[in-house]
Amino acid sequence: MFKNYTTNQVVLPLDFSFQLEKNDIAFAIDELIESIPEQRFIPFHHQMGPSSYHPKMMMKMILCAYTQSVFSGRKIEVLTKDSIRMMWLTQSYQPSYRTINRFRVNPLVNTLLRECFVQFRSQLVKEQLIDEEAIFIDGTKIEANANKYTFVWRKSIDNFDKKLTEKSAFLYDELVKNTIIPEIERESTNELSPTELSQIEEHLTHVVDKFTEKITQEEDGTTRKSLRSKRKIPKKIRKLFRDFKERKLAYQRHRQILGKRNSYSRTDLDATFMRMKDDPMKNGQLKAGYNLQIATNNQYILGYDLFSNPTDTRTLRPFLTTLKECFFELPTYIVADAGYGGEENYQAILEDHERIPLITYAMYHKEQKKKFKQNPFLPANWSYQELDDTFLCPNGRKMRFRNYSIRTDKYGFKRYLKRYECEDCSNCPLRSQCTKAKGDKNREIQKNMNWEYFKATIQQLLSEEETGKIYRQRKIDVEPAFGHLKACLGFTRFSVRGKQQTHNEIGFALMAINLRKYRLNMPATKEDSSNNLKNRRPKILFTIFGRLFYDSWDLCPKLRIFIFENSDTAGVKEPERGAQKRKYSRRCPSG
Repeated sequence: MFKNYTTNQVVLPLDFSFQLEKNDIAFAIDELIESIPEQRFIPFHHQMGPSSYHPKMMMKMILCAYTQSVFSGRKIEVLTKDSIRMMWLTQSYQPSYRTINRFRVNPLVNTLLRECFVQFRSQLVKEQLIDEEAIFIDGTKIEANANKYTFVWRKSIDNFDKKLTEKSAFLYDELVKNTIIPEIERESTNELSPTELSQIEEHLTHVVDKFTEKITQEEDGTTRKSLRSKRKIPKKIRKLFRDFKERKLAYQRHRQILGKRNSYSRTDLDATFMRMKDDPMKNGQLKAGYNLQIATNNQYILGYDLFSNPTDTRTLRPFLTTLKECFFELPTYIVADAGYGGEENYQAILEDHERIPLITYAMYHKEQKKKFKQNPFLPANWSYQELDDTFLCPNGRKMRFRNYSIRTDKYGFKRYLKRYECEDCSNCPLRSQCTKAKGDKNREIQKNMNWEYFKATIQQLLSEEETGKIYRQRKIDVEPAFGHLKACLGFTRFSVRGKQQTHNEIGFALMAINLRKYRLNMPATKEDSSNNLKNRRPKILFTIFGRLFYDSWDLCPKLRIFIFENSDTAGVKEPERGAQKRKYSRRCPSG
């Protein structure tokens, strides 16, 4: 015997949440989006044109699709027709893929995504799933939606521009020398600007027009032929200067797009060519991508940002500013790996943000080894005499203070150094092992006292039991988040272009990871599901037949009694139930 199964029977629409499990991820998504304050949706209101889909519904739909590893707009549209979970979240609306893609790249969505992270973190703190003591920061490279061979390199632009400057200046000098064109006023003697190149082109055009006018007026064929040959040179040079001007403007545009970067992609102007961990060709091929920075706690992603800079060192300061302004107040401890260790970053955390950095530097682990500590020729192992401000070299000779110096890097950060020089390295038996200086020069060393202070602070913090334990937690806290993103969720490449659009998309992907992890903490037992089903069955029955009552009330009395006994009025006393029944019957045509 089989259960009743008939596809041709008419079935009334049901509440789709009835078919979902109690711990379904759709409920977590719905609760999260509904927690966003209503004023955040005000910018989406418009007075002109037809009514649009509610941003709450669009946010729920895209988040749900990303939790299912669906990132294409067309596939999300298919999900709205096939998935029961999606049907409940969208209330059976079916936006087209164009609507989905337009909403996903809308700049206003960025505010909603940040509010999602803020509300989600508040919920985690309330449920004590995370602590507010520390955050763990790390970065990874994600491939951009750009073609492989669309690179523009700063070095190539500089080399081409240099050759163009030399060639255009040489040709201009020859034209002036041969009195073909008059001399023009130049802003710089080093190179010709696009405006100056245009002036030269105009002068050459005037020369060519003169030759053309003479050719049209001349009747002798031999003279006309001679004039044409003379016109070829200025005409050819005019074409060259026109090309010089276009190339000069193109190089200026390239430099404007590059900014402080060394490369960019013509397909996605905000993407920078980086060395990815995924290298199938095994040749170190660079790919256009973005540097994703995240802050986690207990493997939950609490904040994020995208950068076009491939190095992590330059991203920490702006990332901390973003976290503080857009997501949450910075906790006591900032934990990261050695890729973030630097004087500028330590100074920003300790002085600007007044927090404690648990960040190793590049030589930290090497300095802890016995071989490093027992090497007498390393200045780090030399004894320092504070009263005399001198160091003692391995041979016992003094390294006296010589002068101060300031070193400024290409990003504008200044490092203040103290230079020391040995009093006399001549006739030293250890000279060959101690220094590589040639001739009679004494050995020189330089010390950055600010950097030495930061190193000592980090060594002290990491040697303590409490802070050392927090730092050791970094590997098991922030690294799994990238594994969930790339391996579990399958998000390895952006599907949109531009920094604003990719910033929105990665926000959806990271929140999808949080929701998938949060779902594992939701209770899910058969007993809970059965109880939930029993509690909701009367409401479901009333919903099914309620719509039918409005169209045809002429049903048998026994069926009406059955419905009211199984509805929300089942627990009401008989007189009250009768009063409600009479009240309802007065609204119906057949009483």
